[in-house]
Amino acid sequence: SVMEFKSVMDMRTAEKMLRFPLLGQRINGGWNLVLRQEFHMTNDSGLFKPQPGKGRLPLYEGKMIWQFDHLYSAPRYWVAEGEARMALLGRLQDKGQPLPYERYQVAFRSAGENTNERNLICTVLPQRVVCGNSLILVDDFQGDNGQLLSLCATLNSFVADYLLRLKIQRNLNLFLIYQMPIPRLDRKSTYFREMVDRACRLVCTTPEYDGLAKAVGLKSHNSGATEPAERDRLRAELDGLNAHLYGLTEEEFAHILATFPLVPDPVKVAARN
Repeated sequence: SVMEFKSVMDMRTAEKMLRFPLLGQRINGGWNLVLRQEFHMTNDSGLFKPQPGKGRLPLYEGKMIWQFDHLYSAPRYWVAEGEARMALLGRLQDKGQPLPYERYQVAFRSAGENTNERNLICTVLPQRVVCGNSLILVDDFQGDNGQLLSLCATLNSFVADYLLRLKIQRNLNLFLIYQMPIPRLDRKSTYFREMVDRACRLVCTTPEYDGLAKAVGLKSHNSGATEPAERDRLRAELDGLNAHLYGLTEEEFAHILATFPLVPDPVKVAARN
């Protein structure tokens, strides 16, 4: 996709961010990922049940999530686990092998326009859920749970969203995400721990995330942030960390924030501070 620059500042800022490798680029010695989509809301509709029940998995749709939030709205459909496994395995024989829905996964909305409040809307989904095609999933991920959270934190940042807006007109797809220059943090990075701690507290707010919380050093979901003011503070701190991570100046970050006219000014001020 071709970027559409509106100013010299856009060019300068994008050039600085593009020093990092694209997500679709395979990196030896670091984590890599593969993106995918699961159930098509029309073609697979025969599998969808309107009520929960024993052995049924909730079907997540894009409108059910917000940044760091898997409870933005309730599910409409459920899928019997046996039928879900058959569909996901395709022609492969089911030998009880672990499938992606059984682990924590980063997911982001595929619908959006560059005039929306935000375009990159991402969270970490709980285990044992399946997804419709309005969500794009991180499937084959060679990183650990900490790196999964740091990826979510960067995808939700103003700086990543800004760069995507230089390309997107309407709706995301896998290829746009593969073209994103996202730092692949490891435990040696000075930013890693600070980003993982904050992202974990934003994501891990219900018992389904106890395993994820413990894996990165929190006791349980009870350490998660549920008060709106605290969540706003953590998100602002993550935005500031990501601006530093990309090496942006205060002027460049201010320019990025100015390209989000629907975001309230207090949110922008908090991110800059």
